[in-house]
Amino acid sequence: MDELHIVGIDLAKQTFHLHGAKQDGTVLFRKKLPRAQMTKFFDQLEPCTIAMEACATAHFWGREMEELGHVVRLIPPRYVKPFVKRQKNDSNDAEAIVEAALRPTMRFVSVKSPDQQSLAVVYRSRDLLVRQRTQLVNALRAHLAEFGVVTGKGIIQVKKLAAIIEGEDCPLPDTVRGVGVIYLEQIGQLTDQIQGLEVTIRKSARQDAVSVQLQKIPGVGPIGVMALEAFAPPMQCFQSGRSFAAWLGLVPQQHSTGGKAKYGRASKMGQADIRRHLVAGAMSVIHWAKSRGFAGNTWLERLVGRKPTMVAAIALANKMARTIWAMLSTGEEYRMGGVAAA
Repeated sequence: MDELHIVGIDLAKQTFHLHGAKQDGTVLFRKKLPRAQMTKFFDQLEPCTIAMEACATAHFWGREMEELGHVVRLIPPRYVKPFVKRQKNDSNDAEAIVEAALRPTMRFVSVKSPDQQSLAVVYRSRDLLVRQRTQLVNALRAHLAEFGVVTGKGIIQVKKLAAIIEGEDCPLPDTVRGVGVIYLEQIGQLTDQIQGLEVTIRKSARQDAVSVQLQKIPGVGPIGVMALEAFAPPMQCFQSGRSFAAWLGLVPQQHSTGGKAKYGRASKMGQADIRRHLVAGAMSVIHWAKSRGFAGNTWLERLVGRKPTMVAAIALANKMARTIWAMLSTGEEYRMGGVAAA
């Protein structure tokens, strides 16, 4: 055990598989441990490298191992899969994690702090409630459409549906009206809960100086800032703004060979939540500019003039990502230019 260099852990709920190896990859041990013995076992080991897949519980165990003096390496699961030999089982997975972690060019995931994970819980919870409300609204619209009541999409249509269901001259059967009232009550409860979480998000965004600075970027709001704080690693992990944009999946996908560069659509191979907010913010900036004027932003005006709106939004979101990287890396404040914040 004196030559132990790295331990790969295949994470689970109750039973964990371990694979210990030397620096050259020589196997030292394979173990299966219950959850209750994990901390005790690693506390007895000399400080070494602990490798795990970056899954749901990896950040908790990463913090536990760092407190015991070990160096933690979290690897994206897709980078581990090529190292699995033949049969897929927990023991082979642990060995594959070690093999992947020993590669000199492997990319790792930063261990999140409890505060980051807390922000992620708030963000994910709001996102879930919004999806549930959207499902209820769409279901209600679909049910009423069977009786000739047709409305447009969006949460704004709920008021029209409520006016029809609760109106005295409602053309719907009583049974359908009763079910519609249940839908409206559920939608109202979810709306109140969503608004409560959004108040918490905005309050948190106003209290942090960095969040206030980032919101000066047109198209970046408090929810987008929370997504950045919850899911993005420190900007020091990226060599440039382009690297951060590539991590978000906002760069063209490459199919290049033989010295011929071929680029396709946006790769979408990065952090989906942050990318979604940047693209949505870019769309809002473009719509604002089209209706109110580009205010001297010749780059955006030329871009919108020669490219489809969504393509222009992806390009603007890429620029926003680079701006965020520059601000967080250098501490520089945003310099307003071109289109003003909506």
